[in-house]
Amino acid sequence: MGGSRSQVNKPHKTRFSSKSSRNIHKIPQKDKNRIAKPSRNVAQGARAARLQRSKMLREQKKAAILKEKRASSGSASPPRVILLFPLSAYVNVSSLAEDILRLLSTEVSGALSSTVASSEYKLRATVLQAPHGDLLSCIEMAKVADLIAFVASATEESTCDYIDSFGSHCLSVFRSLGLPSTVVFIRNLPTELKRRNDAKKVVTSNLTSEFPEDCKFYPADTKDDLHKFMWLFKEQRFTAPHWRNQRPYLLAQKVDMVPEDFSPEKCTILLTGYTRARSLSVNQLVHVSGAGDFQLSKIEIMKDPLPLNARKDHNAMDFDDIQDVEVIRSLSPDPLSQVPLLVENVPDPLAGEQTWPTEEEMAEADRNQKQKRMRKRTLPRGTSEYQAAWIIDDTDEEDSGTEDDGDEDEDGMVLDGGESGFPSQEGTNNPDFEEDQASLYLRDSDEETENDSVMMEGENMTREQIEDEIKKIKEAHAEDEEFPDEVDTPLDVPARKRFAKYRGLKSFRTSSWDPKESLPPEYARIFAFDNFARTQKHVIAKALEQEGSDDCAPVGSYARLYIKDVPLHVASKLCATSRTAPVILCGLLQHESKMSVLHFSIKKVDSYDAPIKAKEELIFHVGFRQFVARPIFSTDNINSDKHKMERFLHAGRFSIASIYAPISFPPLPLIVLKGAAGAGTPAVAAVGSLRSVDPDRIILKKIILTGYPQRVSKLKATVRYMFHNPEDVRWFKPVEVWTKCGRRGRVKEPVGTHGAMKCIFNGGLQQHDTVCMSLYKRAYPKWPEHRFSVLDA
Repeated sequence: MGGSRSQVNKPHKTRFSSKSSRNIHKIPQKDKNRIAKPSRNVAQGARAARLQRSKMLREQKKAAILKEKRASSGSASPPRVILLFPLSAYVNVSSLAEDILRLLSTEVSGALSSTVASSEYKLRATVLQAPHGDLLSCIEMAKVADLIAFVASATEESTCDYIDSFGSHCLSVFRSLGLPSTVVFIRNLPTELKRRNDAKKVVTSNLTSEFPEDCKFYPADTKDDLHKFMWLFKEQRFTAPHWRNQRPYLLAQKVDMVPEDFSPEKCTILLTGYTRARSLSVNQLVHVSGAGDFQLSKIEIMKDPLPLNARKDHNAMDFDDIQDVEVIRSLSPDPLSQVPLLVENVPDPLAGEQTWPTEEEMAEADRNQKQKRMRKRTLPRGTSEYQAAWIIDDTDEEDSGTEDDGDEDEDGMVLDGGESGFPSQEGTNNPDFEEDQASLYLRDSDEETENDSVMMEGENMTREQIEDEIKKIKEAHAEDEEFPDEVDTPLDVPARKRFAKYRGLKSFRTSSWDPKESLPPEYARIFAFDNFARTQKHVIAKALEQEGSDDCAPVGSYARLYIKDVPLHVASKLCATSRTAPVILCGLLQHESKMSVLHFSIKKVDSYDAPIKAKEELIFHVGFRQFVARPIFSTDNINSDKHKMERFLHAGRFSIASIYAPISFPPLPLIVLKGAAGAGTPAVAAVGSLRSVDPDRIILKKIILTGYPQRVSKLKATVRYMFHNPEDVRWFKPVEVWTKCGRRGRVKEPVGTHGAMKCIFNGGLQQHDTVCMSLYKRAYPKWPEHRFSVLDA
């Protein structure tokens, strides 16, 4: 290496020519701080705004919680409803209810009312006892309970006895309705402290998984135990299902009936109780559970018989003196503002009559006539214009050139869905050429080995022999796979008449189906919405605006409601039912009395083993309302506007149940009851929730006609037992066929006189395969004969 050499900075290689020029572009620190100050202020201002907004939201939530707490525990709030539910038949809830009422009441002796007011604890409560084994009463009580206290007994030695089958079944139903606040009372604990704590731990460990995480366990044997719970109960913030707070409701504490003079078959029902959740307007419709929808004739707001802060000698409600309670204010409905009780639409019988055509329709008809004249057609030589007008075009009638059936007056079945893939074969000299060019792009097969004119082997078989052979084939295939939607073609009725309402679809997902086409007469009696979500939003906003108006009974007021035009036999049954089960009244939102098509997401409960067939009569509990319906079941296709009907409600998965029923706005829970044959008490068959209200939802019933290959030659096969006459083969010729092994094809022509047909497939067919044809028709629910069978049957 050479000697060291000092580096010389050349002017053209340096970034700056000198130190002074190097610092020219730099900004002084003072100016830098001055420039950066606005951006830092902006960041600090945004952070301060976020902090201020978070603080404001916290304060609003605290104020809302404080307001809710004051409203639920104040003197103007209605009594809290405590439901005592026994988890097993060994539990005695009557003694527990008496202990709670004695603790809250100052009366030492005498009969106790179920509603009491305690000045010591500064609360009012209504204690309900759920009868073990009565499912309907338990469901109705759970709908209005503010607190469900599940009562367990610690005397059972085995863990399975802490909750029996009925208690577990009711608990699953309560979950479907939406659980309010819950606690567990433990009774019959040992008196010794150590054994008491051990027994409580055992009960808690066995029942914790059955209840929500925030559910607390309390001993409830002594007065001190109940005293500790009551102090916690007074300060507890209750949670209720969302659907319960959307509508006003009333738990009737007294039910009376007054006959009407002008109508001997009708009467007026008087329900007395506290209004809850929302203000109840005298102009809105109400629903009485099990009885139906009615109008109000009057609301009387009376003086509270159980004031919290009043100085009285007794603090229990005496129902014999309810009629003597002072009436503070009386509300009468406004004839112009009262909601009419409109259930069904009255169809116009002349709505479908033909009217005189308009000028636009006449002009369009003239244009179509001119275009038809300009169309060139191949006519026989010497045919006049008048004679040509009577000649049918090749496109007017399908298969007119190939079919020679003097008895066939109807057109062939048209495949729905646009691109059918089965073009017309008429008007050509070589029909086999067009068949091989169909949209399935089937490859032309080699020359067939069999003679098409040979009669089939089953030609000489009798009807009994044919039925026996079909049955044997079905049984052989049923061993390996199921046959959903498969039906047998009848031997005595032509398939084109038996399945006249069915049509083929090129694609179940993409083929079009007009929702307004061929609607049943029941659709003239129902109502529909242009935009259901927008209507629901408008109705709920309108209900909130009416809060606090002069025609409303405020929340927590003690009121007597006069329900008019109630059938006499319904009122008498309602009064008899009120002795054993609670009578619930709820206010209805706008449009909720009108009939429409409702769709529910439904699932069969595991404990119900009997089959649930479509269009069977079931009892639907939707929120506070209950009615009778005859649903049809269908799948829920997300990527299609068509849904396949199911003949039965299958266990283990959700389905959609569609019914004719009064309109309801979701969210609402659903409990489906089905009466057993010969038994009076119905059982819970399914649970779910309300999905939507949409009469245009297309539900298609699918059937599959099956045939079996008799002779197979590469891509072609002769199929029998799908039809039993050649006219049916020609009728269903445009519909695509498929096999269970994945082949797709089309019908080429009938063979013989017993319904055999020649088919072409897109691949080789196996002899043991099954040829299928899918047909569809739209299905509708069945109109119920009576809507309220609980009391109106």
